[in-house]
Order: sequence, then structure tokens, then C-alpha cells
Amino acid sequence: MPDRPEVTAVEIARLAGVGRAAVSNWRRRHADFPRPVGGTDSSPTFALDEVADWLRGQGKIAELPLLERVWQLLETLRDPAGHPAAPLVQAGAVLLLLHRDPGRWPALAGEPDTRLATALPRALADTAARTLGDGAAALRLPGLFGSTQTDLARLLAELAAADAAGAPGAYEQLLTRYAEANSRQLSPTPPEAAELLAAVAGVPATVLDPATGLGAVLLALPPTTGRYGQDADGVTAALAGLRLALHTPAGDPGPLPVEVRAGDALRADGYPGDTFDAVLCQPPYNERDWGHDELQFDTRWPGGLVPPRGESELAWLLHCLARTRPGGLTALLLPPTVAGRRAGRRGRAELLRSGALRAVVALPAGAAPPYGVPLHLWVLRAPRPGDDFRQVLLLDASPASFAAASSASPSSPFPAADTGEGGRDKVDWAQLRRTVLDTWRAFDLAAREGLPLPADRPGVHRTMAAIDLLDDETDLSPARHVPPASPVGGAAEIAHLSGRLTELLAGLAGPASLLPEPGAAGAPGGSAGVPGAPVVTVGELVRNGALEVHSSGSGVPTRPAGADPAGTPVLTDQDLVAGHAPSAVLDPAGAAGASAGDVRIRPGDVLVPALGGGVARVVRPGSPLTGAALGRQLHLLRPDPAALDPDFLAGQFRSTASTRRAASHASTTARLDIRRVELPRLPLTEQRALGADFARLDTFDTTLQQAAALARTLTQALTDALATGTRPAGGRSPADG
Repeated sequence: MPDRPEVTAVEIARLAGVGRAAVSNWRRRHADFPRPVGGTDSSPTFALDEVADWLRGQGKIAELPLLERVWQLLETLRDPAGHPAAPLVQAGAVLLLLHRDPGRWPALAGEPDTRLATALPRALADTAARTLGDGAAALRLPGLFGSTQTDLARLLAELAAADAAGAPGAYEQLLTRYAEANSRQLSPTPPEAAELLAAVAGVPATVLDPATGLGAVLLALPPTTGRYGQDADGVTAALAGLRLALHTPAGDPGPLPVEVRAGDALRADGYPGDTFDAVLCQPPYNERDWGHDELQFDTRWPGGLVPPRGESELAWLLHCLARTRPGGLTALLLPPTVAGRRAGRRGRAELLRSGALRAVVALPAGAAPPYGVPLHLWVLRAPRPGDDFRQVLLLDASPASFAAASSASPSSPFPAADTGEGGRDKVDWAQLRRTVLDTWRAFDLAAREGLPLPADRPGVHRTMAAIDLLDDETDLSPARHVPPASPVGGAAEIAHLSGRLTELLAGLAGPASLLPEPGAAGAPGGSAGVPGAPVVTVGELVRNGALEVHSSGSGVPTRPAGADPAGTPVLTDQDLVAGHAPSAVLDPAGAAGASAGDVRIRPGDVLVPALGGGVARVVRPGSPLTGAALGRQLHLLRPDPAALDPDFLAGQFRSTASTRRAASHASTTARLDIRRVELPRLPLTEQRALGADFARLDTFDTTLQQAAALARTLTQALTDALATGTRPAGGRSPADG
């Protein structure tokens, strides 16, 4: 074990609240910066105590944050040859004691370290056994309860006391820290996707997740549900079990209905012969060595149909179905290729013929890792004797589908500008949940009660007989079968779009043009022309008190806006450039100490992206940006209206000359050095005259972009109408020749 905690450059940046580039600059500029003690040339490590002393000496930190002290102590307990997360099991056992038996810790804490070192392991083992019953076996890693550090226990007690959520919140902080440090090895299911899986299942009494990971899916279920899991990694299984136990109310008597077993669920099923009310899972993808050869005669394959070697996802699906009681529900997040790969055609056909497959839902990219792939949600019911239901719901909840089906509707979860593009921060989870759950529940109720099936919705969902899906490909991709949406609103909507476009174009080209007239005051060549005027930099304006500048670095801790509709909105650089409303909300759990999170946008502010690009926007009264927090890669300029006109300031930032001279061209990306931007020194009256022209030009540009977007929408609507033989208003249909 390392006897001296070490930190990387990324961790130093985290300690000081700066970007990694700042740490690189410190190493170059300060001869007394600590020397590397390990790692590699490209990723060196430094002694934590030396780094902490240097940061304190430079006035960059007062002391190490409590979480960092806990994390570094855990690092010293890690065996370099062992599992990197093993110390987290020890930490979880201590936090479980604090959570489940809070009255026991004060007596233990009052003991001297020598007696605590003897008494604590017994207390941890006792609490784990009473809380988890047989599930405590997953915690019995070599030396766990015999090597618990007294310093660690005391620090964990401080961390739990400092967290508003107590011991469960403290453990979440540690798990988040671990996931961030091992992002290449871990890809946990995000809470929103886990909650969707849990909601599809309803309120089952018992649930199994055979690929539990850190337990995100099981954690989304009510604590009264019997939650069972399995993970191929023994340490990860222990972490998940502790996490679930910590998130169960402390007043519940043990043992809890929680158990996570270790082992590969395909090769070494931890629950042979057991069935559950629901099985929910995001299995590993694209496994080549999943056990194809040794599982040729496994009873989990229906009719002896062995999944092909390249269809590991189908093997996981059949395993989940085999562990579901008759009539119970199975739901998995799977790659879209599973719906159409030729190697899996026979397996898909068997699921259709048996009546097990009930729904395939195409989700938008960004719903779950890998975030660039639009995953599918497969929903099945284990067949019951005599059940002859053979209908399948195909639902396309991808961004393109929603944009096509409801581009004129305010309820659409995806703005037209995002059509066809995905991203973790672009998923409107509130609307997505409503669409998926409302459609699925109506379909499932009709299937179970013999009621009429819900009517198809072009562009969104369709119900098909299983026999109609059986062909040479048996492709179950929703986009292949859901009929396209009707053209935007029909003839009336097309006429409205056409009229609106005519209005916009008339405003651009008519006598009331939005462009300033040459020779007017403030216009190019006018009396308020800039050439020859003295200049002043933004930095000088800040020093003189005429301007405030607030800049964000890598950003404020955020969550997608759909995760908390009532949360504080956060504007990002991408939102600003695209002209969108804020796409994220402030994450209170991670915003403590984030200075940018304390900045709120207000009317009169000027917003500029850190990468420049000729974009600068003035916040107007009534703007939806008012009250939003300043997100990543943004500058906020707050001028004193008695000295500086906002529109004049924004116009100068949109000019090529001003920003070009102030940009850093050290790399392929030009980053704006905000304080070096030069402005002409003009009286306020001339600033306002010039600012008014800048504002008209900005309105002209915005109107032009609106007209272009509207023209694309109208062109597509007319194309779709003609392609389907629909007669547009005042037009001719193809049938007319």
C-alpha cells in the first residue's frame, strides 16, 4: 500500500478549483512547485502533502476539503495489486454502521484508537449481518473487518455529519468520485434512464438486475421492493449492496430485502431456478466471450435456440426472461443493432412467436451510455399458459421522430434545431417519460384486460401483429415500421407557415429594412464613426469600475433540465451560440463552492462565449435567460449603464477586428482573452447611437436566421405533402399530372 498519498494534475486542479491548464502553468512558472514522485512523463503524480503545503503557501486553498481528505486516506489503504475500489467497501461498511445503528457510534468514537481498532471491526460485521443477512457474504473480502482504520472511521463520521443526506449522501460522494476517476472502466446507468426502467416495471414485489454495476437501476425502485442483483465483479457487487442498504430508511428492521451476489450471470447464474416479478437490466454490450461454447445446452434458451456467438445481448435478454415469473415483466436497454442484425433474426422470431416480446422503444441518443448511440428499450412479458396475445408496440421516441410529429406543438420534447442530433444534456426526460409511459401503460392495460388497443400515432408509435413482423429480416427497429407523421398540421398549417415566411422576408427587403441607413448617425461613415477614436481595453474598464466581468471555466455542476424542471437554469456556451433557452439546471449536490454558480444573469448583461466566434448577446427585459446561472465557457459582462451602453459593447464584441486582436491563437481553437478586447472611447450619447445600429443589425441577423429555419420547415412540409399525394393549399397534387 502507498504510505504517502499521491495526486495527479487533474486532482490538484480539483483541490484548487481551477482547470488542468492552470496546474500546467504553475509547474512551468514556479520553480518551487513540487516535483513528481511517480506516474509517467505524460501523467505524473505528486505527493499530496507537498502539493497541499504549496497551495496553502500560494493562498490558493485554506485546507484540503473533507471529501478530499477521506479520498486520499482511502487511496493509502488501496493495495496496488488489488481492486481499486476495495477500500470503498470498507468505507461503506462504516457508513452503514452510522446509518443503521447511529446510537452505537458515539460510544465507539469515545474510545481511544487502540480500543476502537479492536471494537470497530466486530461492530461492522455485526451491523452488516443484521442488515443484509445472507447478503453480508458479499462484504467478506480478505481482511476487510480486520484492518479498518480508526482515522478513516472518524473522517467518515465527519463527512456523514456534513452531508445534508447523512451517511447515504456521503457514500454517494465517494462513489461519484470513484466513477469520475475510473470513467473508462465504468459506464453506470444514469438516474433518469434507471427511473424510466423502474417506472415501466410498475410496482413489482421483487426485482432482479443480473448486471447490477453500482446498483443504479435497483436504486430507482421503492425501498419496500425486494431488490436482488448480480455482478461479475465481487467488489462492485459489494459496493452495490452497501449502496442499496444505505438508501433504505434507517428505521426498517433487518435483514433488508436486498442482496447482490458476485459472479457472471450467464456463466455462473447466482439465482438458478428463482424467478422474480420483474427483471430490469442494462447488460454489457458486444461481448465476444460470453460463454457461447459452454452454454450450448443451457435450459434458458427456448426450444434449444442457442444465441449466436455475436449476439451476446440476445443471450442476456433470454437470461432475463428465464428469471421472470410467468406474466412478469422484463425490460432491457439494448443497442439499436440488436433489433436488426441478421445473426439474431431467428431469436427475434422466436420472441415474436412466443408472445413474449411486447414493445420496442427507440430512445434518443444521450439517454444512457454509450451516449452517442440511440439505445432501444425492449419490454417483454414471460409467457403464461393460454396467453395468445401476439401484438407488439413499436414506439419511436428519437429526436427526429418527435420533431417531425410535433414540430408545431409546444409539447414536443425536442426543438427543431436539435433534429437528428443527440446529447446527454438535450434529452427532455419529463416529456420522454410521459410519452413512453403513457403509451406503454395504455398498451399493456389493453393487452392484459382485453381492451381495444390504443390508436396508432403516425410518426410516434404503431401496434403491429407479430405475424406481420416475421419476414426474411424480422427487423424490429421502430423507425422501419412507424408511419411518418402527417405534414405539419396539414393545409392550414402550411398556409400559416407560408404567410409567416412572407412577413419575415418582407421585413428584410421592404422600405422598413432593419439595416441602418448609410450616413445616419452611428452608421458606417456617419458622425459617430469610430476611426481615429482613442481606445480602451475591457481590463481598463473593469479597473475603472465601468464594467464587471464574470467568467466560467469548465462549468458549474449541472443536470439536464428535464431532471429538475423547477431547478435553477444554467446557460451554456452552446445554448448561447444556438440561441436556445438554458438546457441544464444547477446541481445543488455539486455546486457548493462553485463561484460561477453564484452569478445570475439579469437584463442589461452582455454574454460572450469564451471561444469568441463573433457572438455577443444583450439580455433584454423579460428574456428567459434572466435568473439563469452562468454555465461553462462563458463570459458575462455587466456594464454600468451610466458609463457604457450594452448594445455598443455587444456590437464591438461581434466585430471581427476587436476580437481577432484579443484572441489566443496558440492552438487550433482561438480562445478570447476578454480583458484584452479594445473598444473605442466614445461619449455615452455616441455609444447609444452606435449601439442602436448594432441592435438593428443583430435583429436583422436573427430575423434572417428565423426566416431560413422557417423556409426549411415549409419546404420539408411541402415535400412530404407532395410525396404522399396530399394537395397543399392552393397547389396541385401529383395526381393532377
